[in-house]
Amino acid sequence: MTTTTTTGTTGTTAAATRPRFARLPWGRYCVRAASLAAFLGLWQFLTARRVNLWVRFEQLPTVVQVGREFGTRLTGGPYWQDLGDSLVRIVTGFALAAVLGVTVGTAIARSRVARDILGPVLEVLRPIPAIALVPVAILLFPTNEQGIVFITFAAAFFPIMVSTRHAVRALTPVWEEAVLTMGGSRWRVLAQVVLPGALPGILGGLSVGIGVSWICVISAEMISGEYGVGYRTWQDYTVVDYPGVLVGMATIGVLGWITSAAVELLGRRVTRWLPRTASGDRDRAGYRTPGAPRRAVRADPAPPQPEPEPASRKVHP
Repeated sequence: MTTTTTTGTTGTTAAATRPRFARLPWGRYCVRAASLAAFLGLWQFLTARRVNLWVRFEQLPTVVQVGREFGTRLTGGPYWQDLGDSLVRIVTGFALAAVLGVTVGTAIARSRVARDILGPVLEVLRPIPAIALVPVAILLFPTNEQGIVFITFAAAFFPIMVSTRHAVRALTPVWEEAVLTMGGSRWRVLAQVVLPGALPGILGGLSVGIGVSWICVISAEMISGEYGVGYRTWQDYTVVDYPGVLVGMATIGVLGWITSAAVELLGRRVTRWLPRTASGDRDRAGYRTPGAPRRAVRADPAPPQPEPEPASRKVHP
């Protein structure tokens, strides 16, 4: 069986038959905005009506109260100071984890010596939650700031290292053998074959690592921090300032979304050489968009049949 893609007038006709809303460039953004507005509206309704079912909304602040508190904090200096402290910690720890995670993961995947020396130790440490290392960080480092950066580093290091290790191992050896056959050195193979080939898997580990880093840095700030979004959120909880708690939660969510989007954007920039769909029939997640032309399946032509032998050439017994 061979597959052929319908193009030309078929693709144009299919695109023309799509709903106009689906063909607008801002259509998907409107859907996302409407989803967020519906969530906020439901939250406002449940909290304003003080709905008390199996889940109790009577003590949860309304959207209006949280928005008012958020606007008040935007005009104050402590909010921006906490924001800057958390960003410095997350960027420092994540950068260290990215460099060391890619280096160690590549070494373990390509070197038997590194695998035998580092593999057992890392496999024992990997299941330990990064937040469980807070007491160790307090004992090891002279300041809480260094301890929080260490927690952030430990949280992001293992996802990046494991993703890099699997991505390097999954590379086909044909590429490396081709470069070596043409006289390339081991370092050239590493720089021009291994790392570019494993880059999609490495970027997946970076996306996971940045999310886990935010979880652990906020938890570390709540436990042993002196400044930061997590520290301020915990302080608001201790003084029963629930709107302030939700302002901290919203700030954490927005910061996590921005940093994850930055990592994804960087990944797209450095992987421009990857094949992309030219027709736009699939979205960025790889799913087929509604109304896109489907692939037409066509059977292979049947082999030619031999022509019948003329009657004059038949031999009679």
